[in-house]
Amino acid sequence: MSESPKNSPLLTPLAASLPATVPFVGPEAQERATGQPFKARLGANESVFGPSPNAIRAMRQAVKDMWMYGDPESHDLRAALGKHLNVAMDEIVVGAGIDGLLDSLVRLTVTNGTPVVTSAGAYPTFNYHVKGYGGTLHTVAYTADHEDPDHLIAKAREVGAKLIYMSNPDNPMGTVHSANTIQRMIESVPEGCLLILDEAYIDLAPRGSAPALNTKNDRVIRMRTFSKGYGMAGARVGYAVGHASLIDAFNRVRNHFGMNRISQIGALAALADQDWLADVCDKVETSRQALYQIAEDNGLDALQSATNFVAIDCGGDGVFARAVLDNLVAQGIFVRMPFVAPQDCCIRISCGAPKDMTLVAKALPKALAAARAGTQNL
Repeated sequence: MSESPKNSPLLTPLAASLPATVPFVGPEAQERATGQPFKARLGANESVFGPSPNAIRAMRQAVKDMWMYGDPESHDLRAALGKHLNVAMDEIVVGAGIDGLLDSLVRLTVTNGTPVVTSAGAYPTFNYHVKGYGGTLHTVAYTADHEDPDHLIAKAREVGAKLIYMSNPDNPMGTVHSANTIQRMIESVPEGCLLILDEAYIDLAPRGSAPALNTKNDRVIRMRTFSKGYGMAGARVGYAVGHASLIDAFNRVRNHFGMNRISQIGALAALADQDWLADVCDKVETSRQALYQIAEDNGLDALQSATNFVAIDCGGDGVFARAVLDNLVAQGIFVRMPFVAPQDCCIRISCGAPKDMTLVAKALPKALAAARAGTQNL
């Protein structure tokens, strides 16, 4: 009789001790479960506006060369990013989205018992990696729906943390701190500690949300992506910017052939088309305004967002918000919600095209009514 995977002698003691975890249940899994496609895919903060037409053309042309591996150094993309950001190539590493980069960074820095600090309810994939390498997570609460830089720094000093994780703008609440606030946080990072500043949504944030890049500071690493504003979530292209010695360390553990050749070429073309990015930002703002209005029309409060999604307070607790979400899903509207109280009183709806907003406007009153009635029968 074979042993269960949890007790398999092939697994390390750490791996055997971990629960099987899926940080996010994908919309595809939900569609398979229901047997119906979603009418509006507004839960994963993808950009329904898609990538630059120039990027699409470049990727189509690259298909014929798929017999070749991608450049393991991502040389051309790193060179273009360096020029765009005014940093050196050896201060940039490209990886399979921010998730892939987080995996490499945690692998480099975390072992059994390593203390790590994050916010309770922040992006869960980071926690997944920390636990996977045996680290010990210490959390602090949000303050007024914002991650709290002062509390994160204080907790890091208290526990002797090696890593602090914070996103700005924040996911799942969409709130943002000013560049001055983030710069003060960077300057306060304790010796021997590294701040991971996740800036996945920075392309969509107001000007003045990101402090100037300073790659001479070895206590911060900035992570960004082509998944959000550039509309290339499926291509899995992210990058990190930091001190050259830390960036070089990624070469010790990263998957050198993990980057798709077509994705590299597409990201290079997308970066060159800043007009498209600006147009997407305008469309996102229009959609944010529509979501604010939908919330107001239903007597709900929406948080002001610096991202391509809006968190809407459903006016109850997490159980009520979950009922609203489940009813939206039952109507074919894929959305998600924060998973830690008190932020779980909200649902989180990605920005979309006008037709998507029309579907949300029609579905939300029904979902609220059903949740208030204590039923999901629509």
